[in-house]
Amino acid sequence: MTDLETRTAGRTGAPGPSGALRRAAPALLGYAAVRALGLLALALWSAARDKSAYPLLTARWDSLWYTRVAELGYGYEVQLPNGDVHSNLAFFPLLPWLERLGAAVSPLSYADAGFVVSLLASLAAAWGIFAVADHVYGARAGVCAALLWAVLPVGIVQSMAYSESLFTALAAWSLYAVLTGRWVTAGTLAALAGLTRPVGLAVTAAVWVAVLTAFVRSRSGGDPDGAPGARHLLGMLLAPLGAAGYVLWVGHRTGKGPLGYLDVQAGWRNGFDGGAAFARFVAGKFTSFPGALAGVGLVIGVALLVWLYVVCVRQRQPPPLLVYAGLVTVLALCASSYFGSKPRLLLPAFPLLFPLALGLARLRTARATLLVCAVAAASAVYGAFWLNGSGPP
Repeated sequence: MTDLETRTAGRTGAPGPSGALRRAAPALLGYAAVRALGLLALALWSAARDKSAYPLLTARWDSLWYTRVAELGYGYEVQLPNGDVHSNLAFFPLLPWLERLGAAVSPLSYADAGFVVSLLASLAAAWGIFAVADHVYGARAGVCAALLWAVLPVGIVQSMAYSESLFTALAAWSLYAVLTGRWVTAGTLAALAGLTRPVGLAVTAAVWVAVLTAFVRSRSGGDPDGAPGARHLLGMLLAPLGAAGYVLWVGHRTGKGPLGYLDVQAGWRNGFDGGAAFARFVAGKFTSFPGALAGVGLVIGVALLVWLYVVCVRQRQPPPLLVYAGLVTVLALCASSYFGSKPRLLLPAFPLLFPLALGLARLRTARATLLVCAVAAASAVYGAFWLNGSGPP
């Protein structure tokens, strides 16, 4: 048994809710402070441009599509001049359902409800990221992981009425349930993640890999808990139901069968091509200057992701985390369009931050705090600049 496996095995007994909240408090307070700084920077930048920051968070880009689903249901389409059809069936239903629920039980509008859901979900995601990292590496690394997720350059998306925060919260807590042997909970949360974004496939795969690993270990006599039982099987069965149910419903609604959802995505010129289109996009940057600088940045960014994943493997992260982070990264990088969206599509791949979190945790507290504050300030300024410019598509 490795040192990592020993640490993981030693934390199967989780504290109660109040104890867990106290343990996570430094991570949550730090996360909230970083996000408050980002929102303040956005408000000040927008005010300097005689704009309101709030619509940037709730009433542009994908936020509008989600609120239309919440208000009007599915069936809305936009026909573009080039013949493409953008259908709101491309957007998974959990966030709109929550927006509709929020508007039904409060005076909030659908957009307001989406903003509140994202704020609460972002805190739940930060707590889940802390819980996973704490379980595997300890509390200090867990705090650092939550803070690093907060200070990502596109971290402002975590405060938008988008589905990234909601999905990350469900994914993180599903992975935590897997690591702590709560198989039915893991499967249920995976199913909900599958109702949130197409990349819910990655959470399902993590649950399945965990159960299959437990089965293999039981056959080899390496699992002291014995062979997987009914709860393992139920978790496996529950995990894909959300994504599969929605995709099949879309196929039925469009009359195009099980692959109908792919046709919907094709209307958005989106699909999976193994990264060929993204490679051509990056290569095209090197045909001019200063575009070549952006090309160099993209190459460095992809190389950093690959390096982080290799480090995760070398540090022997639990297989469910490796499978989840790997699939999220591959699905983000190998999508055939919306290249500007790739940084935010990578937000849920939080296990990639764990090697950096371990490095940060080894620093003295004063030095680590100073470093996080500096990066948080840069992230806040970038987020304000980004949303007041082209922003996320």
